[in-house]
Amino acid sequence: MVLVDIDSVTITRPERDLFREVSVTVAERDRLGIVGINGTGKSTLLRVMAGTADVESGTVRRGRDTSVAVLDQQAALPPGTVRDAIGDSWESESIIDRLGMTPHLDTPTSQLSGGEAKRVALALALVTPADLLILDEPTNHLDIEAIEWLEKRLDALAGALVIVTHDRHLLDRVTTRVLELDRGTAYLYDGGYQGYLDGRAVREEQAARAENTRRNLARRELAWLRRGALARTTKAKARVDRAEAIVEAGPAAAAREGRLDLHMGTPRLGDRVIELEGVSFGFTPDRPLLTNVDLQLGRRERLGVVGMNGSGKSTLLGIIAGRIEPTAGSRVVGSTVQLAEHRQLGPDLDPEVRVIHAVTGGREPTWRDKALLEKFWFDSDVQRSPVRLLSGGERRRLELVLVLLDGPNVLLLDEPTNDLDLDTLRSLEDFLDDWPGALVVVSHDRAFLERTVDDVVVVDSGRVGRIPGGYRAWEASRLRPERRSPNSASRPAVSDRTTGAPLDAPTGGRRSRSTLLHLVKQTERELASLEKLRAPLVAALDQTTDHVELADLGGRLGDIQTRIDAVEATWLELQDELESR
Repeated sequence: MVLVDIDSVTITRPERDLFREVSVTVAERDRLGIVGINGTGKSTLLRVMAGTADVESGTVRRGRDTSVAVLDQQAALPPGTVRDAIGDSWESESIIDRLGMTPHLDTPTSQLSGGEAKRVALALALVTPADLLILDEPTNHLDIEAIEWLEKRLDALAGALVIVTHDRHLLDRVTTRVLELDRGTAYLYDGGYQGYLDGRAVREEQAARAENTRRNLARRELAWLRRGALARTTKAKARVDRAEAIVEAGPAAAAREGRLDLHMGTPRLGDRVIELEGVSFGFTPDRPLLTNVDLQLGRRERLGVVGMNGSGKSTLLGIIAGRIEPTAGSRVVGSTVQLAEHRQLGPDLDPEVRVIHAVTGGREPTWRDKALLEKFWFDSDVQRSPVRLLSGGERRRLELVLVLLDGPNVLLLDEPTNDLDLDTLRSLEDFLDDWPGALVVVSHDRAFLERTVDDVVVVDSGRVGRIPGGYRAWEASRLRPERRSPNSASRPAVSDRTTGAPLDAPTGGRRSRSTLLHLVKQTERELASLEKLRAPLVAALDQTTDHVELADLGGRLGDIQTRIDAVEATWLELQDELESR
């Protein structure tokens, strides 16, 4: 059954077009991801699907009695407390707990921060029964464990899903089609993130071949035109007009010219960069957030900071930056350090100021200012636009310009990937890979961490520990069963494959015998499915001697065995609870 059918829809803005003649259909159980560079209208297209945005032309048809649940880019919550907003069912409390918002259940929604409000709005969308779930950047403001939980829930969703996300792991796991918005046109690809990359590569190759054909034709027509007036008078006027049109026409302008070039002549760092020794911090003396932290940054540092929301990651970054004074311990900074910090909230920008003047501070812009913005893919039209017309991702790019204006050699980034498009992410990763300075980044983006950091600092219950080997090493240590406590929040939740609802009751809840029996059956089905995945890997492992293939198979087998161990542990706990009744 068709849930939403968008036919030849066009939406423009005063300064620029968003998209024209876009058509897409969403049916039951569809899994559609929407991608495109910042400012192409991804969020607007979601609002069209949700029925909260009008179109200038085209038609939007909806299936009869189709129900829709929406997470908008700007979270809007009803008045009252968080509990009032999401309801008091065990499922809503379980979801809010997974999103780290249980301590705020009785907090008025008007008192929530932007990130907290987004998490509550996500919980509200997930708990709302709907045929179609529409999510705009749902991983923003979530920690890694919450993202992994969300990934599993969306994978088991019974209804249709339309999602805008910069999380490449999530996009590849939960989508089966990807719609790309590019220069006002929509392109549809089968498969998740990998399918999108493959399809886009094919499309760009075809465009390059078409342009080559056009140029060859133009050369032949020019040669004919240049044979003289007599020749031209004997040819059809239509052919002359066609030749001139081909010669004068150029290829379609690229969405972005070249790769993102952020290298600004980074000053050389000395041997001493930044050192923290015995650093502690707490907003109140009886509740320390960080305790006795020792940390030393090297000249080519590539350090990721991870941990649950509220654990103190941003506070640690603020102490490294010197913006937050520790309550104990010392911070030593090398004489050659030129530090810049990209904060999660970003600077306050006058919405009416033009983009170019936001960079120049009001002075008359020079050609250097314009060239810097062009390196961040702000073309001349956008440079003259007021800040209020920028999308969320474009504002993020502008914030990065402001951070790098003075050419720092120590870069501190707090959740830099929020709202950035996939092209910007890949290019930013390329830049950081070659950048000669020191980098410390707080991020929940797993792919970004995999690409950019060598070591990971884990902030947990006030303690800070360093794990060599980057995100993969931390992930492996975190998933080892022997390192988990019995009540660890990182234990995979068993979820209902039909509805996607988590089957674990809220903390402290007493479950009925029928519920427990249902959970036991569910875990047994989960184990059977995992064993089916495990068997061919074991067989393949016995049949190969290639060391690369052995390493790959061993890693995949280890991941599945970890999941089997976790589900078996859940099954044993359920059996114990049944026997105690």
